[in-house]
Formats: sequence, C-alpha cells, structure tokens
Amino acid sequence: MIRNQNGLIFESNFQQDGYLERETNPVLTVAKCPTESLSLSNCAVVNEKDFPVDKVRHVEITTATNRKFVFTLKGYQGMPSGQMGFSLPMRKWAELSLNQTLEVRPYVFNPNIQYIARITLEVDFLDKKTTLEPYDTEKMASAFIGSFCKQAFSVGQMLAFQFLEMKMLKIVVKEMEAANIEQVTGNAKTTDKRTTQVGLLLPDAVIIFEKADNSAVNLIGSAKGKTARQSIINPDWDFQKMGIGGLDSEFNAIFRRAFASRVFPPEFVEQLGLKHVRGILLFGPPGTGKTLMARQIGQMLNAREPKIVNGPQILDKYVGESEANVRRLFADAEEEEKRMGPNSGLHIIIFDEIDAICKARGSVAGNTGVHDTVVNQLLAKIDGVESLNNILVIGMTNRKDMIDEALLRPGRLEVQMEIGLPDEKGRLQIINIHTRRMREFNKLAPDVNFEEIAALTKNFSGAEIEGLVRAAQSTAMNRLIKAASKVEIDPEASEKIKVTRADFLHALEYDIKPAFGTSSEQVERLISQGIINWGSPVADILEDGDLFIQQARSPETRGLVSILLEGPPNSGKTALAAKLALRSEFPFVKLCSPEDMVGYTETAKCQMIKKVFDDAYKSHFSCIVVDSIERLLDYGAIGPRYSNLVLQALLVLLKKEPPKGRKLLVLCTSSRKQVLEEMEMLTAFTSVLRVPNLSEPEHLIAVLEETDCFRREEIAKIKKKTERCRIWVGIKKLLAYIDLARQTDDEHRVSKFLSKLEEENCLESGGA
Repeated sequence: MIRNQNGLIFESNFQQDGYLERETNPVLTVAKCPTESLSLSNCAVVNEKDFPVDKVRHVEITTATNRKFVFTLKGYQGMPSGQMGFSLPMRKWAELSLNQTLEVRPYVFNPNIQYIARITLEVDFLDKKTTLEPYDTEKMASAFIGSFCKQAFSVGQMLAFQFLEMKMLKIVVKEMEAANIEQVTGNAKTTDKRTTQVGLLLPDAVIIFEKADNSAVNLIGSAKGKTARQSIINPDWDFQKMGIGGLDSEFNAIFRRAFASRVFPPEFVEQLGLKHVRGILLFGPPGTGKTLMARQIGQMLNAREPKIVNGPQILDKYVGESEANVRRLFADAEEEEKRMGPNSGLHIIIFDEIDAICKARGSVAGNTGVHDTVVNQLLAKIDGVESLNNILVIGMTNRKDMIDEALLRPGRLEVQMEIGLPDEKGRLQIINIHTRRMREFNKLAPDVNFEEIAALTKNFSGAEIEGLVRAAQSTAMNRLIKAASKVEIDPEASEKIKVTRADFLHALEYDIKPAFGTSSEQVERLISQGIINWGSPVADILEDGDLFIQQARSPETRGLVSILLEGPPNSGKTALAAKLALRSEFPFVKLCSPEDMVGYTETAKCQMIKKVFDDAYKSHFSCIVVDSIERLLDYGAIGPRYSNLVLQALLVLLKKEPPKGRKLLVLCTSSRKQVLEEMEMLTAFTSVLRVPNLSEPEHLIAVLEETDCFRREEIAKIKKKTERCRIWVGIKKLLAYIDLARQTDDEHRVSKFLSKLEEENCLESGGA
C-alpha cells in the first residue's frame, strides 16, 4: 500500500521484498475452511508460509477450466501448508472441488477503475428455513462494510452473511460501480459511471440490498434497492377487449377499492399500515354479467390461476368434509404466505352462487349445522386470527339478503358492488360486443340501427341482449331453409345471409322478453279503448300527473313519489293510472293487481307485493301501478274486515325510499278513500288526486262525440233531452252503455241509451 500525491491510499503495482520474484506461480490444493468464523470472512484461508498476508493481500486463482477468480487472503496457523481453504458458497461460485489444484498468483487492483464506490447485492436465505422478521438494510450496510472492507469482490460472487443473531443470508454480487479517482480529486473530465467485474470494496462505498426473485426476505430501510416487481395487471391485457358492456363505472369502483393498493410495492403498503381488500361481493339480477366480470378480473390480474367454485360443490354428506373443502381452497395461499410473507403472489377464489353455502347462521332448519360451520370456516380463513393477506375472494349471488351479515362487514366481503341492469349506453355497448363478428364479416343489413335496438330493449340484462342477437340470427337463418318434404338449405346461404332490422324486431316481439321488463302489455290492456278527455277534471289529472312524473325523474328530488287516484267506482281511475305509467316512459313499469293474487294467503300476498317493489328497485327508473288497494287488503264493508298483515306491508313499502340513485313512481287507485283514511294510509302518499264521475251534460256530449257511435242528429237529440238533467255516471259505465247502444238498431238507439241511463239512476230530470 502506498500513498499518492493526493494523499489517497491504493494498492501498488509492485510488491516489496522481492516476494513475487521468488514465488511467481505457487500451486495449492483446495480445502475446506478450518473454522466457521473463517467461512464467514469471505476470504481464502492460507498458511502464512505459503503467502505472507502482510505482503500479499489478494490473489488470482486459475481453475482447470482456465477460469480466473480473485480472492482476499486471510492467514491461519492451523491451515496445512500447500492448501487453500474456501467456504462452501465460495466453492459453489468458483466451481471448486476439494483437493483440486490451483495456480495462484498475487493480484493488484487498479485504483482508477477497480475501487468499488457502489455495490448492489441480491439477498436470500441461505437455507430453506425462512422468517418474516424484517431486515434493516441500513444496519446491514454498516455491518457489511465492517466485515468486508478492503476485500475483493466479483460480479456473480456468492458469500454467506451473518447479520446480528438473525437467520443467515446468502449474498450474490449483482453489480459494482467503480470509484473514479479523478472525480474524487476534482480532475475528472467526464462524470460517466464506470462498472467493473472485479473490484476492491472501499470503506465509504454505498451498499444496496435487493431481494432475490421469489425470496421471502423482508427488507426494510433506505439501503434497499428498487427491485423489479411484477405488475399485478397482466401486461398483455387490453381493457377494450374485456367483453363487459355497461359496467364501466362498476369496474372502475372495484379496481379502486380492491386492486389500487396491490399496484404499489409491499414496503409502501407496510408504511401505511394498510391491509388489502380480501373480498368482493357482486350481486344483482340474473344475467347482468356478475360471473363474466369475475372471470375477466381473474384474467386481467397477474395472479395465480383463479379457483372457480360453485357454491353447492362445497357441501358434502360426510361430517367435516364441507369445512375441509373450504380449507383446501386456501391451502396454497396459506403455504405461500408463510414462505414469502408480504411478497406472496395474489390467490383468487371465485364463489359462484355463494348464497348456497353462506346463508345466515341459524336460518337453515335441521340439527347438522353444516351451513353454519361452513360460514364459520370461511370467516376464519378470510379474517380470522391467522387471516391471509394474499387472497381475493369474489362472491356472486342474486340473493344478497340471504347471506350471513358477518360475511359482509369490512375486512371480509367489504366491497359490495351491485351489477344492475344496463342503461341505454350500456345496452349499446353490449349489442356492439355481441355483433362484432357479424360486422367483421358483413352479415348485418344496412337498415340495422343499434341505437334504436338499445332504446327498445329497456330493462334487458346483458344475457337477454345476447339472447336477442341469437334470436335475430335464427330468424335470418330460417329464411334460407326450404321446408318441404325434406329440410333443405340454400347452397348459397353463407353468402346470402344478412341479419336485418326486421329480424331484431321479430325477436323483440316474439322471442325474448326481459325478466325484469315492463308489464306494458298488461298496462296497455287497461287503456285499450284509450283515454277520453271529457272535461277539465281529466285534463287537470293528466297535467298534475306529468308534474309528478317530472318530480320522480328529477335528480334533485327524493327518490320516491307516490300518488293515490281516488274516486267513485267506474270513474276511470285505473285507466288514468295506466296512462300516466305509460307516459312516464320509465324502463320498468309493473302492475300489482288483486286479480293476480286470487286465492293467495296473506303471507303469500305480502311476498308477492314485496317482490314487485324489490324488482322495481333494481331499475334506475321504475313505476308501479297498485290497482284497487281495498281489494288487496281484502276489505269487506260487512264487518268490516281487512288484512292487517297486507296493510302493514303496503304502509312500509309505500314509505320506503329506493336505493340511492334509483327513482320510483307509485300510482295507486282506490274507491274507498274514507276507509284508507281510517287505516291511516293517506299520509303515506305524496298527493291524492280526485277522479270524479261525469256530472255535466257537456261532459256526456264530449264522450259521445269521441266514440263515433251516434250520428250528429242523434247527439243533438240526446243533448236536448239531457240539457236540464242531473248526470252522475262513471266513464267506464258510460262506455258500457254506449257499447250496448251500438248493438241496437238505428231507430231505437237513442231511446235505449237514455232509458238505460235513467234505469241506473245516472240521469235525473231537473227543474226549469
């Protein structure tokens, strides 16, 4: 060692006392390190008779394969002369075998290009036993410098490193950056970094520790390098090709809650004290894309192959096997968590129909308690004492209400996402997805308008839209089949086939009906004869009804608007309610009528009414027509009697606001306002609209002019006969009398009509 003119100490390019001249190339044999402490020194151990370490600090050995390695020497009196001791990691790295002969010569480092200023080391456990105890890299760097300062290192070199009393580590040199003496002295002409394959570790060198691939070492501290992490998102994944339409906002919300934290490195998450989301529940009507979304999430993530389990598959007839099936699902994740800790990969478990195994505890009859113990086992694995942080459980169900509440709290299935019916924009996306191949091969007729189909498919689920496309394709293919005594296919079918707008409309009308769609046919039958605007009372009701529809639609108002149309029997309440329901153009219109519940018990009737409301909550805009409330309540004037159970159910449902972001318009009809008032039902309605009978002669004449039953002179005759009379008749009964008059001959039509009104006390002569 000599000191240069700048005062820096470095290895000289010559050796003193003529040592090299006497022993230029001694030959030694490979041996084990005599002691454990010498094995951990990272030095080749020699007898000082062979190499006086005060004169020779480093040597270069040449193996039988002509490979060269540089080691730092350490003298030991107990080392037999003619042998050189190497630790096991050193022998593995240099591919040395015991008793192998080596050519050894002193090695001198070039201070300008071989003094190490920065070294990057890969860290792993030396044996299979691991620990999650954190290794502080700052303290490790100080210990490393203290143990190996001024020693020789080579890229790829392997050594054992004992840090404090913790488990022994295996260190592999990954990269070394050489110090530039000219930069230190200020005479450098360039600032480029120099890398070196062999170098001498300086006392002030920067030590960087990086975790080896698949290592379970938990490194912390600022001396830890930025190890390359595998992205949680599959790099080949294309969000445009997910095949999920109408669920953009839901997918973004799931990604934000469940996956955003997993994008960041484990040390960042550890600094926040953050626990990853371990469970997602997707719920909603059948066919809305829950299973599809779960599968796509599994493909999107750079994780283990998802385990997809149908809920009923877990159950087993043998005692304890159902719980064992749950444990087996988590076994791989549990083993990897113990081995790799926070660096473990993500394990995804998908439960389809999770309500089959996770029913509310205590709700299933019987003494086996299988469902309860399965729920307990699942809770223990997701969020128990030894809960796992490397799992993501995705559950899917149509019946969220059946699932045990304990499973839905934070820390378990905490991200609960409703996968509802798609809106018009979502339906357009789904149609585009399912017709993509037809567009590619030019199998769609020019008259097909996807925007029109999206507008016509209100309340269709994704599965129903896919079924609609299939039905349209079937209709198109059927045109090319010749059905005679034999079924023959047009030989040019593949060239001729085009799916047209008419095919889609045919499928809409005859083949596919939405499970949660409108009861438009049922509602339209209620106004098959139309609405006759016989006077200002009807016009006022329709005008007020439009305002209530706007109120129900407005995002600034409460989500619930309930209207009662009350009036005498046959006054047209049901028809007006149906007219308002259709004018709302809400995607979900449902009729709740007593005729659909004939013979139902009170409990069954309550369940039926509740189902109508529950279905309505699944659509963004819904309208329910509840016809003849007093009939639903089984009201009888003799007694009087009524169903208190149904009454309480209706009171609750009429006051219950729909979920956030949903709008519900309820139109009820009744001929017994006084009865409803006594039952304290009127306060449940936003407003009460009176639907009166016809009470003026001009009202009667307006109806007759609209019906085209009577000639002009006949209407004049009726007008003259009734102008001084008192009239009190419901529009429904009046239309029935008009239909009766149609069946009468022309000569007696007017007299028959008037006599019928008088017989039913609908027409009374008045004074002058």
